[in-house]
Amino acid sequence: MEKEQTPRRATGAPAHWADEAAAKILREKGGKERYTCASGITPSGTVHIGNFREIISVELVVRALRDLGKNARFIYSWDDYDVFRKVPENMPKQEELKQFLRFPITMVPDPWERDESYARHHEVDVEAALPLVGITPEYLYQAERYRAARYAEGMRKALEKRETLKNILDKFRDKEHKIQGEWWPVSVFCETCNRDDTGIDGWDGEWHLSYHCNLCGSKETVDLRKTGAVKLVWRIDWPMRWEYENVDFEPAGKDHHSKGGSFDTARHVCKEVYDWDAPVTFSYDFIGIKGTPGKMSSSKGKVVDLSDVLKVYTPEVTRYLFAGTRPNSEFTISFDLDVIKIYEDYDKTERIAWKAESAKDEGTYLWQKRIYELSQVGTDRDGKTAMPTVQPYQVPFRHLCNLVQIADGDIDKALAALGPDAAGSNTASSAGPTPQQLPALRSRAACAKYWVEECAPEEFRFRLKASGEEPSPQLGATEREAIRSLRDKVIARIETFDGDKPCAEAIYRIAEEHSMEGKALFRAAYQALIGKDQGPRLANFLRSISKERLLGILVGY
Repeated sequence: MEKEQTPRRATGAPAHWADEAAAKILREKGGKERYTCASGITPSGTVHIGNFREIISVELVVRALRDLGKNARFIYSWDDYDVFRKVPENMPKQEELKQFLRFPITMVPDPWERDESYARHHEVDVEAALPLVGITPEYLYQAERYRAARYAEGMRKALEKRETLKNILDKFRDKEHKIQGEWWPVSVFCETCNRDDTGIDGWDGEWHLSYHCNLCGSKETVDLRKTGAVKLVWRIDWPMRWEYENVDFEPAGKDHHSKGGSFDTARHVCKEVYDWDAPVTFSYDFIGIKGTPGKMSSSKGKVVDLSDVLKVYTPEVTRYLFAGTRPNSEFTISFDLDVIKIYEDYDKTERIAWKAESAKDEGTYLWQKRIYELSQVGTDRDGKTAMPTVQPYQVPFRHLCNLVQIADGDIDKALAALGPDAAGSNTASSAGPTPQQLPALRSRAACAKYWVEECAPEEFRFRLKASGEEPSPQLGATEREAIRSLRDKVIARIETFDGDKPCAEAIYRIAEEHSMEGKALFRAAYQALIGKDQGPRLANFLRSISKERLLGILVGY
């Protein structure tokens, strides 16, 4: 089979991977009134950022379909009728939770006592976070659906074709792992003790199924059209729901896409048992984590979820991490100094998209603009991608971190420093941010504050000394004399410098006057101001702090 060529626009720009997937759906599924795109997970523990990769991958394809004028439905299944098999290490009340092993997850109590069940707690956490990044799927709760007997027909069909199903499953297994003895495509939760340690005794060929419980000894015959106790095993349940919901697209992790893996078997089950063509799909890779988000390492077993990422990255930059990376490529979400580089990359894409910076050619411009569009949280009323209504006011993340620290963590004070010709800003306007630009800027400042306080390496952090504080004991007489000159000849007229370059030149002249190397004066200045040997670029740093505050800190010299 020939390898599919990457679609390209007439300009030579490569198509975005979400647009490629949308085009493939239209080719393989043909013209339809509505296309259904699906994702889902078992809420057996914290839904981590790796799980989020599937969610946003589907959402980006949905946007691509809507951009083509198609009606696209995004369903997200909570498989909350799965079995509670083990207690994750990061859960509280471990011993209490162990009492509910083998129950449906939706019947396990919430150990935080916030929601009606363990499953619902994890669902609520995700459902609250997804709208922050512009994702609002239609949620399907499988416990509700099974208990309402909505899948009775699908279960009966599986029972009727259980030999076919057995052969499909065995086709991908070696001799040692083939199904032995009697096998049933359904499992039963005991209606007396709620656990799934049951055995099936028989099926009447129509709607009635008999079972016994190995734990409590209960024996029952249930009607598939009325009971909520019976469910399909996962490898059959998944393709049954593809047909039930008319799913046209669903990605899966590379483990599910391995040869003979769950997607292979599901594809056969879907066609041979439920007479439905499996959805268009692609494989997505794993996500690595670099650095530690906040104090989470102190909690054994803690995993990184979307809310953790949103503390460091704005919603748009979070989307950018995924929109700018092909799903089959592994990548790392960083919480260390690489955070600064990621923000710089996003800002460059934003400037190109707004034509505030020239791209090397038209193809690059269209490619970067498409990534930027898909990174935005908002859409138009039809769910199509849309540029923001105003060009964002850019302040480099590194500089914003410095402003927040200069303001002692006060975001309002940090943003107030961004007046006309704001130091370090990179925006088409020389004025400060407008009221329309402030919300996004405030969001970025909040991320900068969290990152500096909770994630940044110690050498990046600083605290300005208090006014009138004793001179640093680290400085000798020559260094103190140089600091006095810096105070009286540079800082005293700091407002006269129209940029960092003339200010830096003035600083170097002070070093020459005192026969010092520039880096020696820098060290002395940092010791005097923040009690460290290193700090932010000095000229920009001095211009970012009010003259009065600088003079107050250095008054003792």
